[in-house]
Amino acid sequence: MKMGDSVTVHMNASPDSAWSLVSDITNTGRWSPETIDAQWLDGASAPAVGVRFRGQVKRNGRGPTYWTTCKITACQPGREFAFAVIMKGAALNVWRYQFSPAGEGVDVTESFELSPTLPLRLYWAVLGWTRNKTNVNGMRQTLERVKSAAETA
Repeated sequence: MKMGDSVTVHMNASPDSAWSLVSDITNTGRWSPETIDAQWLDGASAPAVGVRFRGQVKRNGRGPTYWTTCKITACQPGREFAFAVIMKGAALNVWRYQFSPAGEGVDVTESFELSPTLPLRLYWAVLGWTRNKTNVNGMRQTLERVKSAAETA
């Protein structure tokens, strides 16, 4: 059973332009309805595989508010950007953005997938339907906000 989902939005922008907006995690608060801030860690100032950052999340847009540590797992300009949300050294969730040239623009797909641990499988079986709905709506909002910025840049 896959514990995740995805949303794709077409943007009238280049793959590199859209990728630059998404991969600069300091922009995350502009795009996401739940992640309200993000900061590079360990002296980093740009994305690269292995770089860590932290995100401030306001769950469901209402709370509680908390910080998570993330680690970039894929970083290919104009093609892919992904990061894992880390807790106690283990990945709980992987968020991924894929950029596919389409016509005179780019299709951007945002996805998430929970790690297949027993606690997360139980959570998904009981509450996954509601969290998935929230995540799909949030991904659509995120991508529409990125699209607006990418198409006016």
